[in-house]
Amino acid sequence: MDKIWLKNYPAQVNHEINEKDLPSLQELVESSLNRFSSLPAYTCMGKTLSFEEINHLTSALGSYLINELKLKAGDRVGIMMPNVLQNPISILSVIRAGLVVVNINPLYTERELKHQLKDSGAKAIIILENFAHVLSSVVEETQVKHTIITKIGDLLGGIKGSIVNFVIKNIKKMVPKYNIPSAIGFNAAIASGKNQKFKSYTVAIEDPAFLQYTGGTTGVSKGAVLSHKNISANVSQASSWLTGYLEEEKEVVITALPLYHIFSLTANCLLFLKLGGHNILIPNPKDLPTFIKSIAKTHFTVITGVNTLYNALMNHPDFNKIDFSALKISLGGGMAVQETVAKKWKQLTKTPLIEAYGLTETSPAACINPLNIKDYNGSIGLPLPSTLATIRDENNHALAHDQRGELCLKGPQVMSGYWKNDEETRKSFTEDGWLRTGDIAIMDKEGYITLVDRKKDMILVSGFNVYPNEVEDVISKHPKVFEVAAIGVPSEKSGEEVKVCIVKKDPSLSKDEVLSFSREHLTGYKVPKHVDFREELPKTNVGKILRRSLKEEQLH
Repeated sequence: MDKIWLKNYPAQVNHEINEKDLPSLQELVESSLNRFSSLPAYTCMGKTLSFEEINHLTSALGSYLINELKLKAGDRVGIMMPNVLQNPISILSVIRAGLVVVNINPLYTERELKHQLKDSGAKAIIILENFAHVLSSVVEETQVKHTIITKIGDLLGGIKGSIVNFVIKNIKKMVPKYNIPSAIGFNAAIASGKNQKFKSYTVAIEDPAFLQYTGGTTGVSKGAVLSHKNISANVSQASSWLTGYLEEEKEVVITALPLYHIFSLTANCLLFLKLGGHNILIPNPKDLPTFIKSIAKTHFTVITGVNTLYNALMNHPDFNKIDFSALKISLGGGMAVQETVAKKWKQLTKTPLIEAYGLTETSPAACINPLNIKDYNGSIGLPLPSTLATIRDENNHALAHDQRGELCLKGPQVMSGYWKNDEETRKSFTEDGWLRTGDIAIMDKEGYITLVDRKKDMILVSGFNVYPNEVEDVISKHPKVFEVAAIGVPSEKSGEEVKVCIVKKDPSLSKDEVLSFSREHLTGYKVPKHVDFREELPKTNVGKILRRSLKEEQLH
């Protein structure tokens, strides 16, 4: 059998999406802002903006970008800020104008920011003042000609906004000195744009909407070119999957993951824009007391996050203050959902933690579990509508059910390639056009896909494959373990050995306890040879544990 693929959907979704009828994101945004004008769109730090207010603000900022800055169709605009109200306004303004969004992690170093700005060729950037000092040191080495700087309190209104800005800059000292003489303020740009008629560039469905850069966890980050069709298709696919569970104009979603991350961008910002949903923006989810206080009295219906976020929430003493009575869907992505976390979440909230899977390169959703699933099943679920999945061996041959190989995907949400990087694009696709995910997986006879691990993270012990996810999943079940990461370290005897880095939940946890527990649940070559207790594990800004950083420590 030289080809195996799957089109297997849950009962509520029995059709493929119609690609010919997909709107551009420009059309989707215009439609939603007008249809849901009276409804709340975004809330942050106690301030709520309606869809009508978002309409006025985005048309003004879009007008400024075109009329004042003279940006042309297809020009790239960087957006560098956390989840404050200005973030979705900036994203939607750029989309409405017919320009291209370049989302930028606000915690980037000078090197990382310079690379992304130079690689993308961004002509303008909208940035939170707290990070402007990083930009000021590299902006002259990039193509950026226009800088719009915003302060956290700019859209909070009146005295509150002024006080917030004063405290952040003068009391908390959170704004390092910077010098960008040509920069204009966010509110000034909007005021200027209001005075001129907003006329956007018309986009084609295949035109780029986002240059979404990969996290750069391996080498230099690459910009995935995501078209209006890619993102619009993924919003439509997700919307189909949610049929019968979510309703237009009635949903409230907790947006803790940053909107510059593809998961939150599509699943929260754009999907709930289409549904007329209300986004509760969390600027800093690591500040758990403030996070919990922000959502405690909110009758939210959906929450999205990564495994570490759910785990941290449940282990916080204020967790019981959160009202889960309206919760319909809890979605986990970005990293593997661990069984212990999923079961505890179901126990405490009465709602299953649904695991989904995607990549920056797939806009991002590719697979998701059926929403009527009752218990954790360890899989990433089934491919979304119009998505094909196959498991391939190293020679690009399709494998039968229950055989391990690389997960490869096709679908309308799959990127066309990496920005100005034909070599990396070529490497990322098979000769017959399937996207290589780099993930090792198996597919059962019902079409459910289970990830084994990242291809590059696999540990080779005496010729045997050890998958870190498996080791982590086992050790995380120990009641005294809070977080765990497994990596391979060099060994003269076996080539590599397993090392685990652990954050304790109970200070009494010992190395012997970890090893004894591991021997009970893992075969010999999978049992860690090294146990390292730590105060914390390195993570990306969305909370994904960075095994790469742990590996790099071994080299120094």
